[in-house]
Amino acid sequence: MSHEQTTRTVVEESTDEVASIDSDLQALHRATLSLISDLSLDGVLRRVIHAARELSNAKYAALGIPTGDGELSTFITEGLSEEEHDRISLQPQGHGLIGEMLRTGESIRLANIADHPKSVGFPEGHPSMSSFLGVPIKAYGRSIGQIYLTEKIGEPEFTVEDQQLIEMLAAHAAAAIENARLYQKVLGSEHQLAERNEELGLMYSMATAVSSSMDLDRLLEVILGRVMNIFHADAGEMFLLEEAEGVYRKAIHLGGASDAFWEIDRFRIGEGVIGQVALTGSPKWTNNLREDDHFLRKAVVESGYETLVCAPLIAPGKVTGVLSLAFKGRRPVEDREIGLLGAVGAGVGIAVENARLYRRARRVAVLEERERIGMDLHDGIIQSIYAIGLGMEYARLTFEDKVPEAAGRLEHAIDGLNKVIRDIRNYILDLQPSRIRTDDLQEALGRLVREFKANTLVEVELKVDEDALEYIQDQPAEVLFHITQEALANTAKHARASRVLVSLRQSSDSDLTLQIIDNGHGFEVESQPDLLGHGLSNMNERARQLGGELEVVSSPGEGTTITVRIPQERLISTTTRSTTQYE
Repeated sequence: MSHEQTTRTVVEESTDEVASIDSDLQALHRATLSLISDLSLDGVLRRVIHAARELSNAKYAALGIPTGDGELSTFITEGLSEEEHDRISLQPQGHGLIGEMLRTGESIRLANIADHPKSVGFPEGHPSMSSFLGVPIKAYGRSIGQIYLTEKIGEPEFTVEDQQLIEMLAAHAAAAIENARLYQKVLGSEHQLAERNEELGLMYSMATAVSSSMDLDRLLEVILGRVMNIFHADAGEMFLLEEAEGVYRKAIHLGGASDAFWEIDRFRIGEGVIGQVALTGSPKWTNNLREDDHFLRKAVVESGYETLVCAPLIAPGKVTGVLSLAFKGRRPVEDREIGLLGAVGAGVGIAVENARLYRRARRVAVLEERERIGMDLHDGIIQSIYAIGLGMEYARLTFEDKVPEAAGRLEHAIDGLNKVIRDIRNYILDLQPSRIRTDDLQEALGRLVREFKANTLVEVELKVDEDALEYIQDQPAEVLFHITQEALANTAKHARASRVLVSLRQSSDSDLTLQIIDNGHGFEVESQPDLLGHGLSNMNERARQLGGELEVVSSPGEGTTITVRIPQERLISTTTRSTTQYE
């Protein structure tokens, strides 16, 4: 073969290889775009498995979602007929190669599954399978899913290029899965593109950054910096949507052009090039900023900037921001680059939305914790201070003619104040009071009744059915204690009672019943629903936490009965686990 023929052959082979890579990346682009079009977790999982099978040319594909204890909570397949699926005797349990991937978090590529030392074979009725490619789906350093591909069509095994492509898909799948989960939790995927092997590495690096941080400011800085490196941009900016005002405000600026491209730092939809990109949801570019300088600072043009490329940051159902890159001098912008930037914008948009949802979830968690602390403070420390006050008031009244008894009362009050100080210190240290365990609930109730009697001079009787304590877990025990504490505090403040009965028993239908009955002056419940104020609200909320109900029965001159009924199934917890092994 002549030198000319050899050269021609090499060129043709290189052209074919580039065409193959372009075809794969276009397919990946389509696949990642499809991931963000569905907000349901099941829909995202099925799109991932379908894309993985198509991209790798596999006969069979599956996707598993692991539990925290090394098993699989979800396992979906594609490529099996209904008859083949029904013939399989066992579903996977997270053993064999599946278990090995869960343990190592690494990809596995095999020409023959049986050659791997961890292979345990297939259950009865399972189709024969030989070649295998498994890729983990990772987010924030942990495995959130796994892609399994078998039987490469027309080839004896999967290639290194197949593995790289599926790993890119898995990185996008991680963001899509996390976005679907966050969206469902607070109200209720990301995709990126590369056109060549070098871009595959760069895009994979960016996808890793997207799934490794939930700090929005840090995320924007890392992503914009990497995008500028990919495109060799001289400067870059990101504008994010402020939904309350309906404007896009500048969130970050990197590179030259001082600290801004524009004379204003926020744009309405349709206003300027930023607003136009937000309106259309499509990229926009120009290499003649001198003639298209609306809102542009004159110093930017004077510094030699002539080319501007803008792309939307896409989240499901909306344009959540706009990314813009500026270049000095006139620079041609290829369609491939516009497509790549569009794919980047989709991935960044999802990452931004993830970070915002995460921030919102954290705010909700803080509010819930504040409410819990407020309830516990009202139930515990404030009521303790109130009881001490009653005791000191009694000591004042009896001091003149009953000095020893008054001294005892004051000593008891001092001990109580010291306990309150310790409780407050506990809140400062760990933001939660000591917990009531099931095995000391009866003792805690007894202590509560004795303190109430000593501080109010009211006769109190405590009746506890020990059989009822058998099924109560620690958390319900604490709730029952706080309800009793709140009810007795209300009795002391409002009832003017001389006798109180506190009973805890198991009813005939096995439900738990807590009752606090006093012989005080009573009141009209319907005409004075707010008489017990925040205390009654606390008791009702605590009962609802256990799936129970609270009932208040009272009438003038007839005393008051507070009844709390808790279903037995909410007091106990059982767990079962399968130990069957499977590939």
